[in-house]
Amino acid sequence: MGFFLETVFGGLMAGMLYALVALGFVLIFKASGVFNFAQGAMVLFAALAMARFAEWLPRWLGFDSLLLANLLAFCAAVACMVGVAWLVERLALRHLVNQEPIALLMATLGITYFLDGAGQLIFGSSTYKIDVGMPKDPMIVLENVFEGGLLLSREDLYAAVVAAALVALLSLFFQKTRTGRALRAVADDHQAAQSIGIPLSRIWVIVCRWAASSRSWRGSSGAASWACSSPSRSWRSRPSRS
Repeated sequence: MGFFLETVFGGLMAGMLYALVALGFVLIFKASGVFNFAQGAMVLFAALAMARFAEWLPRWLGFDSLLLANLLAFCAAVACMVGVAWLVERLALRHLVNQEPIALLMATLGITYFLDGAGQLIFGSSTYKIDVGMPKDPMIVLENVFEGGLLLSREDLYAAVVAAALVALLSLFFQKTRTGRALRAVADDHQAAQSIGIPLSRIWVIVCRWAASSRSWRGSSGAASWACSSPSRSWRSRPSRS
């Protein structure tokens, strides 16, 4: 029973991070009708950007603070992904709205291969790791209930908490703000939203920026837990009990 609960908790924490990837899929699809198969490549591109900027910025600016390096690298990765999302929306997705599904599939797959190649060209093809300062040692809980307790990753737990906070923030944005309500109107009916004066092009740009921000956090938090490389990732092994 203990091992079962340990596996469930680990899956739930990992699932919170993958929820951010799902948000990117849903936001773009509901706003434009385009299913973005390049979402995974964009997450990897964000992780590579975060890893490399965290290494480059202290060298360029001449400081040694790990916290400052990660904050600046995260901001740079978000800016980079917003730029990538804007280019993808302007050059590809905008022209594919209401097109045949096979055209969407092939275009977004092409974007995937392009981002894989561009990531290697810009950031290199070696394996990189992000150190965000979170504790690496797992913690053992409920020792009085289960023999040996439950082994949980602190790193995954903290990342899942931040991911849950971002999902809650996005939910409030959709419910309470004017722009959020406009996004919901576009998701329900494009033509009806346009008939009441909601500019679809502006909504698509906002959606791509939101999706890019969620990719940046998913990429940076995932890379903090796993070594990241392009085009494949090296997954860490589950820590063993001592």
